[in-house]
Amino acid sequence: MLDLTEVLHNVYSKLRLHFYMQVYSHFEKREATLTTVETFSMEAITTLDHPTVAQFAAAMNISTSNAAYRVSSLIKKGYLKKIQSREDLRTYFLEPTTKYLKYNRINEAYIKVIADRIKTRLSPEEFEKFTETLDMIDKELMNDVKFTGLEKKKNAK
Repeated sequence: MLDLTEVLHNVYSKLRLHFYMQVYSHFEKREATLTTVETFSMEAITTLDHPTVAQFAAAMNISTSNAAYRVSSLIKKGYLKKIQSREDLRTYFLEPTTKYLKYNRINEAYIKVIADRIKTRLSPEEFEKFTETLDMIDKELMNDVKFTGLEKKKNAK
């Protein structure tokens, strides 16, 4: 019988490794590459979906000044921008730029390839069940990875 922990670890590791392989192979073509910490920061900011600096800091368990320093560096490199809230003009949300989105497409493209392979390999019923299971994992079993305050923020944007 397969060990689910090992299978999940292997899938996650292969997704990361593919991304890193693609990023490293494109280093020579990029004028201002992201450091490892900047890459992690951008992945977190993108996943958090337009957080404020304070929300990013809280999610990563770092000080607001440390988060502000990282954000400033990412803005200078052209990977991130601040968008002013329409409701509270004192509030700014972090948004990845087109430059970062192109950089991140490497990962998104591979996930689409894997999704297409799964759809081809499974019957329509198996595919539906697999998708429902992953959705349940996302929404019910990983709810400890949700960050408070982001739901309110999305409505204010």
